[in-house]
Amino acid sequence: MSLAEVRQVADAVLYEGYILYPYRASAQKNRSRWQFGVLMPPGYAAADPSESSLMRAECVFEHRGQPTVEVTVRFLQVQRRRTEDILLNEIPLDDDGPAVWDEAVEREVTVTAAHALFDRGKVTRFTVPGGEDVEATPGARVVRRRSLLAGSVSVRATPLPGPWQAARLTVEVANESGGTPGRREEALPGALVAAHLIITVAGGAFLSMTDPPEWASPQVAACQNTGCWPVLAGPEGSRQVMLAAPIILPDHPQIASESPGELYDGTEIDEILTLRTLALSAEEKAAARATDPRAAALIDRVDAMDASTLAQLHGTIRAVGGQRQADGSAAADEPVPWWDPGSDASVSPGTDCVFVDGHRVARGSRVILRPGRRRADAQDMFLAGRAALVEAVLLDVDDAAYLAVTLADDPAADLQAAHGRFLYFAPDEVEPAADDGPDAPGGARP
Repeated sequence: MSLAEVRQVADAVLYEGYILYPYRASAQKNRSRWQFGVLMPPGYAAADPSESSLMRAECVFEHRGQPTVEVTVRFLQVQRRRTEDILLNEIPLDDDGPAVWDEAVEREVTVTAAHALFDRGKVTRFTVPGGEDVEATPGARVVRRRSLLAGSVSVRATPLPGPWQAARLTVEVANESGGTPGRREEALPGALVAAHLIITVAGGAFLSMTDPPEWASPQVAACQNTGCWPVLAGPEGSRQVMLAAPIILPDHPQIASESPGELYDGTEIDEILTLRTLALSAEEKAAARATDPRAAALIDRVDAMDASTLAQLHGTIRAVGGQRQADGSAAADEPVPWWDPGSDASVSPGTDCVFVDGHRVARGSRVILRPGRRRADAQDMFLAGRAALVEAVLLDVDDAAYLAVTLADDPAADLQAAHGRFLYFAPDEVEPAADDGPDAPGGARP
């Protein structure tokens, strides 16, 4: 399968938090960098228990007897840039740009394990060379230095008991670079930054770590992950690729097609971040461009963004599920409800019911809201006495029933129901309406 989609997501992980808005070195938030997936040199990690030099990913896979596993370790090598005045030997940190700034170089190490996978496993040691580049500029020179990195990748599989021919895969990445303990900033050039794994299997298939089949749940729960969390990657339904990232992602993560480029801060909304970047003054944008080449490219891209591209960032309505026929295939004329009717045949929010004061209450019933004083918050109390329409009867993990309702006089009730956005009340917090019935005002929704 093509790994293009996986790599697109992996690149977002690789540069998450690389440089944050307002994208200049003088900002306080950009003075403490490299927070995600940092594997420090072992000497520094031993002195600082908040840091680690090891990342471990474990997951479960099925196989047909002769699987081949390929692991690609991806990380950034810190490249320390120093701007030196020919006479003064250094330019101080000011609005013209930082004298010292950490850039990054992308690195990859790929290991393939097949025959030794179930025996002793495979351990591969690697080095990433250091180096120095000098760039002459008028009156100054720019020096970029990289430290030598060393590490190892261990891959092994352990057969699991049972008739399913499954195994637990363990991948460990260790930073084995030298260096003595000191300040974090001094140790960072020896770190593997934003380290994550792309793991593929041939002759087998991975199981979801968040939604495994019942027979594999105990084995999945026994997996130990340190510094990362593996999720199924690639197109929906595929199980040949795992992405183990230091950021917790859902299975089959995707980059929104509406996003025109990297903003280096996936925890922010693209539109808000883009608008705030556009609002930077000319002096602030110049400082950002002088800080880092990636920041300069980001500022240029945002400045050149046309109205239609910006409008795409305002929001997109996506179908919750798609459409489905009785056999599970897509259908053009039958909408899928906001819940998944195939996930548990014993649960049917659209037809299940409860009894309140001897009255059957189900989807389409009209009720009067009577929030309980001990369980309700202040917002619920404002709804006391309001008429509502029951949209579904739901069960929690303890099989306690709850009613999903929309307000009968809410002009946006149809839109709320289409997106599965409801108010929730226990059966003892409502009373059947006297005019309940499909012909009553605000009755059963078609």
